[in-house]
Parts: sequence; structure tokens; C-alpha cells
Amino acid sequence: MGLDMYLHRMTATGKQTTEVGYWRKANAIHKWFVDNVQDGVDDCGNYEVSEEHIQKLLQTCKTVVTNGKLDKEKAQTLLPPQAGFFFGSTDIDEGYEQDLSHTISILEPLQNFDFKRNKLLYCSSW
Repeated sequence: MGLDMYLHRMTATGKQTTEVGYWRKANAIHKWFVDNVQDGVDDCGNYEVSEEHIQKLLQTCKTVVTNGKLDKEKAQTLLPPQAGFFFGSTDIDEGYEQDLSHTISILEPLQNFDFKRNKLLYCSSW
């Protein structure tokens, strides 16, 4: 059990999805999606993620982790951890930094994503 988070590509027909990103207990990233994509509703639903969302989250992660160095003050302000049942650690530490580096590795390739012909969907479960 725990917080599992997914980013899926859905074709224009809506009949096929492919996983393009997966996180486990990256509660700060989940909080960002809830606040910025889900209008504050944390209900494990599927939510469409725009190109602007991808760019904003990518830039935020890169601001918090610059040149491989974690800025804890920026982390607390821009991407604060979220406590929750089975959400994992709320420490801003090495694990938190790994979550952000992982997020960057998922989002950077999506800068070339065709948002006109496909959709991105975020969902979570716990």
C-alpha cells in the first residue's frame, strides 16, 4: 500500500493509453498535481495535464534542484511535502531530491509531446 502516481498518454480516439511516468510516494509532486491540475480535489480521478502544466512543474523542479543541489528553502515554498495515509516521508532530504530528479527525467522528454493529437492524464491511488 502507498501513494502510487501515474502519467498516461491517451490517443485522440481515447481508446488507448500508455504509461509515460510513474512515481511512488512522491507526495510533494502529488500535492503539486492536486493543487495545480485537480483544483484541490484529491480523489484518485483521471485529470488532463496541459503542456503549460508540464512546463511549470518541470521549471519548479529545476528551481528547487539546481546544478544537482537541493535548495531546502525553495523546496518548502515551491514544492512542500504533503502528509497523508501511506504517503511516505515528509522530510526534505535525499529521497525528496531523488523524487524531483525522477520527475525531471519524466517531464523533459514530454517537451516534445504532441498535445494536439494526444492527451496526458494524471491519476493517483493509495
